[in-house]
Amino acid sequence: QDPTAAHYMFQDDPFLMPRNAANSRLFSLSKESGRNAAKYIIKQFPQYFDKTFAEPNIPCLMPETLTPQIEGLSEEALKERIHLRRVKDSVDLFDQLIQAGTPVSLETTNSLLDLLCFYGDGESTPEKEDLEEPGVNASEQKAPKREFQRGSQPSGSRWRENNNAERIFKIMPERNAHSYCTMIRGMVKHGASAKAYDMYIGLLNERHKADVHTFNALITAVPYLKERFLERWELAKVFLNHMAQQEVQPNLLTFNALLKTLRRCGGVGRSTALLVIKEMEALDIEPSLATYDHLLFILYRGADLCPSGIISEVLDDVGKRSFTPQDPDDGMDFNISDNLLCLSLGEKCCDLKDIKLAYRLNKVMEKGDNWKFLDMDRLNAYWSKFFSLLCMMEQIDVVLKWYKEMSSSLFYPTPKNILDLLQALDAANHLELIPSVWEDMKQLGFNRRQDLLEELLSLMSRERHPDEIQLAFAKCAEEIKAVHEQTRREQSLLEWTGSALGHVTLLFSRAGRTQEAWYVNMMEHFQQINRIPTDQVMDEFLNCAKQTNCPDEAIKLVKLAASFGLPSSQRLKNRTEKEFELSEKQK
Repeated sequence: QDPTAAHYMFQDDPFLMPRNAANSRLFSLSKESGRNAAKYIIKQFPQYFDKTFAEPNIPCLMPETLTPQIEGLSEEALKERIHLRRVKDSVDLFDQLIQAGTPVSLETTNSLLDLLCFYGDGESTPEKEDLEEPGVNASEQKAPKREFQRGSQPSGSRWRENNNAERIFKIMPERNAHSYCTMIRGMVKHGASAKAYDMYIGLLNERHKADVHTFNALITAVPYLKERFLERWELAKVFLNHMAQQEVQPNLLTFNALLKTLRRCGGVGRSTALLVIKEMEALDIEPSLATYDHLLFILYRGADLCPSGIISEVLDDVGKRSFTPQDPDDGMDFNISDNLLCLSLGEKCCDLKDIKLAYRLNKVMEKGDNWKFLDMDRLNAYWSKFFSLLCMMEQIDVVLKWYKEMSSSLFYPTPKNILDLLQALDAANHLELIPSVWEDMKQLGFNRRQDLLEELLSLMSRERHPDEIQLAFAKCAEEIKAVHEQTRREQSLLEWTGSALGHVTLLFSRAGRTQEAWYVNMMEHFQQINRIPTDQVMDEFLNCAKQTNCPDEAIKLVKLAASFGLPSSQRLKNRTEKEFELSEKQK
């Protein structure tokens, strides 16, 4: 793999090679938006895409036929519209058939209910292609506690009162278990958990049996039905007992739904989560990535409260095999950006400061197709955390090796990563590499980040280095000065701080660039921004003036110190008189 290459999705257009994570996200979303726009045009104007010119004609590469072919009032026409996922047309045709007295079979009516419950009574769009239960909100542990309302979900109920699904369900001459199960799953999916529970009671009263998918949905809805943790666990056990009574075999999604509910059961969840895992083992059901993620969320309480043992055991288990998606929470769903095992484990490895654990996690992530569970955003977040841990715990040679292989290929460094790298260089006393980091900062678009500029200048000016390094540092300082002086229409002027101004002056002085140190910075800017140079800055500048034999600059420095009323002005005056040969006029 070429470490300088961008992600494969950008390689067809060199203009779209992203510079940083923000560009990468923007360009990737733009491409996906273009695909959705193309799908929308094909759907809205199918008449322009009904001709086939390809030779040979390959049906799987042609646009789908989205225009109904069967006209008139018939059940076959209704089936066709349901198959094409035309929600409004299907409902209208169903109503016309009922008004005309034409009976509609139970199977077709159930298919219509499936369609309505899938899309929540709205028209089908590419973004709604997800029939799974709503996931636990990623910010659930950060959100403030709000007043509990039975059956309500944080995202707000999207199930309208007396919508088409409810209306059709009520007028059905007969209903079977499929009818009830579809309504329950649709209500849970679209936020009407209380109605779903009432519908389940109706199913029991009619002596029907629910299927495993319905029980999975009901277990997922438990946190929205009960307020107390113990009550939630008791209700979940009720559903599990009903599954046993109705001889419904649980599957992986059943246990994942149960663990997802236990995530919101506090101490009750921590005391019962391992029992759920043991039950899975007894039934010979292999966990998915989502299973481990739920388990870690429940049991891991921070680096100071939980040892790395549970994470180590999870990695031992995960490292034995390569995973395939079996649950929407395994990482394929865009809406669960925080519910991802690799990202979750990466955060915990950083908390624990355990580099060996991080290496094991990275080995697991690169095994087989496991990396496919991370989209670009989350892949960048994972590598960012991994690199921060490397900077904190590893030798500088190892850090630089990883940085060279990872940067711009596997991930785009964040400002925090650059800051971590600068601190690692400082700890290892390898400040001579700072100019190359500055080049990367310019490439990444971080050359206007005030915090990074301050850290960079502080490290370069903290102590004197060999002349070659000082010249390289002075060149960096010159470019940073140019950044402060840029006045682009779309960018605000980057303001000088007293410390940044002092650092740049020091770097120019140590490189023997007296004129730039004085005219470009001190005289023009210290007084303009009403800042006072430090004693170190003035002493270094005086040393530089002495080396370059510039008594006029030394005299200007004394005048500047006197204008600020600094106590050091007399000392600077004495040094100037002693170390320089002054004319009578200069004296």
